[in-house]
Amino acid sequence: MKRASRLRLAFAIGFLFMAIGGYLVYQWLLPNFGRARRVWLYLRNPEAFSHWRVKMGERCGDAPFLLPTDGYIGFLWGDSFRPGHRHQGIDIFAGTDPGLTEVRAAYPGFLTRLADWKSSLIIRIPQDPLQPDRQIWTYYTHLASPEGDSYIVADFPPATQEVYVEAGTLLGYQGNYSGDPGNPVGVHLHFSIVKDRKGRFLNELEIENTLDPSPYFGIPLNAETNPDQIPRCEQ
Repeated sequence: MKRASRLRLAFAIGFLFMAIGGYLVYQWLLPNFGRARRVWLYLRNPEAFSHWRVKMGERCGDAPFLLPTDGYIGFLWGDSFRPGHRHQGIDIFAGTDPGLTEVRAAYPGFLTRLADWKSSLIIRIPQDPLQPDRQIWTYYTHLASPEGDSYIVADFPPATQEVYVEAGTLLGYQGNYSGDPGNPVGVHLHFSIVKDRKGRFLNELEIENTLDPSPYFGIPLNAETNPDQIPRCEQ
């Protein structure tokens, strides 16, 4: 009897852990599946979902940043595409072919393009408009074809350093460059706000080095607090 009781107890504990684990996996998958499905629907027929789009140059309320491009904000800051990884910015999908949809500066600052950057730019903002005692950086990427042919405008060639740009300056065009010619990422702009340390930008690949873009755009762009809303100005 004692052995049977222990087996029942072990089974009950195992079932409880499986149920908790299943619930946590479900909670992790639900928002990501929902957003991924909407991106797939949008890219299949952008005109059918034109009401999901944001407009380049639009300012939402009194938020400091302009929207940098046209399209549907399909993935948010904090989305998780695999366990242990969280998305460091937002992805705005044009629904067009690569090289057609403009990308413009969201806020004034000093632009740098490292010598080996085919599809990326970063802009230093000396005074964060929401916290003026600190410096931040805005990062724009995927501005190239799958083969790495850059869609960044000629004004900003590789090795550009600290060129001042106004908000709304044309930077380039949405592309689908992933670094691997055989694995395009879909035409979109990835945009993130990167923290500064001692005058240098931190590694954008780590979410801990980036900021929630929601208050900068006046849109709910944090996946933790926005599990299912379409992010647009009127919200």
